[in-house]
Amino acid sequence: MPNRVAIVGISAFPFRVRHPNYTYYRMAYETTKKVLEDANLTIHDIDSAIYGIYNDFFERQFMPDIIVHDYIGMILKPGTRVTTGGATGGYAIRTAYMEVASGLSDVVLCLGVEKSNDCWDPVTKARTPELVKAISYSADCEFVRPLGSFPAASYVLPVRAHIEEFGNPSEESMARVSVKNHGNAVGNPYAQSPMKLTIEDVLKSRYISEPFKKLDCCLYSEGAAAMILASEKKAKEICKNSGKEPIWITGVGAGNDSNFGGLRQKLWSLTSNVYASRQCFKMAGITNPIKELDVAELHDAFTGQEILSYEDCGFAKHGEGYKLIDEGIVEEGGELPVNLSGGLIGCGHAVGATGIYQGTEIVRQLRGEAIRQVPDAIKGFLHSVGGPVTAYCVCIVMERS
Repeated sequence: MPNRVAIVGISAFPFRVRHPNYTYYRMAYETTKKVLEDANLTIHDIDSAIYGIYNDFFERQFMPDIIVHDYIGMILKPGTRVTTGGATGGYAIRTAYMEVASGLSDVVLCLGVEKSNDCWDPVTKARTPELVKAISYSADCEFVRPLGSFPAASYVLPVRAHIEEFGNPSEESMARVSVKNHGNAVGNPYAQSPMKLTIEDVLKSRYISEPFKKLDCCLYSEGAAAMILASEKKAKEICKNSGKEPIWITGVGAGNDSNFGGLRQKLWSLTSNVYASRQCFKMAGITNPIKELDVAELHDAFTGQEILSYEDCGFAKHGEGYKLIDEGIVEEGGELPVNLSGGLIGCGHAVGATGIYQGTEIVRQLRGEAIRQVPDAIKGFLHSVGGPVTAYCVCIVMERS
């Protein structure tokens, strides 16, 4: 059995369209400073670091992790970069967990950062086309990328297949997810897109990749997030000094599906999610997640994807995920609130930092520090996906003592 691992410190740098006065390594520095303050530690207490930085083009720097490593004062200590698309943050937490659980390190910094909108064409001054082009290199460059692959088109495939198989989710159900997540972001100082919307507002927004409309999609962001993970002995010592409660990681699961959607047996199911969540719940001893979990943060790059994830993570039967949003089960005050932070749709998507940021939101819930606090929350669930047609998935259960 792996050693027990706790999260003993968290921090984030606000997700925004642009941070023109900050480099990616300056954002990383500020976020590291805050996470050390939260845990009442210094950089000298950190044994090693795991960095979540997705795209070299965003940072305009190959191997940006070593620049961050220097800048935050980790010279001569080990550091490892993780890059797995939208799942980068989740995989970074998993990697940090493994390092502590194995006994290799006692205290590990898990830091994600992204400066996506530094990716621009100096001639045309265009940002969005260059950003989408940079992301498209994640797809197979021999066959898929030349066809014009881009994020919404990749993620819409399972949703359209699901509609063909089950007749849902409807555009109205997806609009409810958008209203929920944009609304949950209101009051969140880290969120990029807090908005009070109506279903009609979402339905009237223009199509991006049918049935996804503009307000069904998250926006790319610049921002950062961090955690400090520690072994059981160290965690108790650190938390005694910081006055913060340790939050234990009790379940971890991961899976990578084929990056070619056509090779999957069930395109209407995000099968990497099924594999990862079952593995995670088995480790955590959870048999009925919708009853046993108190709060969840799901990767919602697109509204339809969130609904499919309800099913693939075992919250609902396949074909019935839409009921959770239509009936208010995943709303604030519902049986299992999902994305009370606002998720990616409300907060934005600073890719390398996103999964880590959503993890910090689960920690806040379990500490009793959240803005939209679930009363007496004990168990929380983090779900992080990314890559071509959601190929990568990491699921993590966190608990307070």
